[in-house]
Amino acid sequence: MEKATHSSNWDRVSEIELVYRSKVKASERPKIQSSRDAHEIVLASWDPGKIEFFEQFKIVLLNQAYRVLGIYELSSGGITGTVVDVRLVFSAALKANATALMMVHNHPSGNLTASEADRNITRKIKEAGRLLDIALVDSMIITPEGYCSFADEGLL
Repeated sequence: MEKATHSSNWDRVSEIELVYRSKVKASERPKIQSSRDAHEIVLASWDPGKIEFFEQFKIVLLNQAYRVLGIYELSSGGITGTVVDVRLVFSAALKANATALMMVHNHPSGNLTASEADRNITRKIKEAGRLLDIALVDSMIITPEGYCSFADEGLL
């Protein structure tokens, strides 16, 4: 009878390292207390040459005190939409050790009305966050001239 031999392939397995490095002191991180604060912070980080050109989706990662840990650009798309992968949203949130997040995307048309797709992805991310104890505190549509906050409008 032949013996089964097991070779050790441990050296062929990728190592995964989770690291979050901040160059900003905790006390110097901006605090979000309103949708207006969030709009100002996010708009300052947006490339003005892209906001009216094509749609982008970003997440604002927050700690327990709603101080901004970082802003992560998740996707860039076309004139009328972009793809949002929920797994990537929470991959970034978990890596930054965020306890809350905000979703933000622009509408190049300047229209601040939420589409059905906007509402659906908001529901999906809110539900996934509930399972991970990462609160979705707002979903915003921004333009250079204004914003729509789902939280303010009762859509969250």
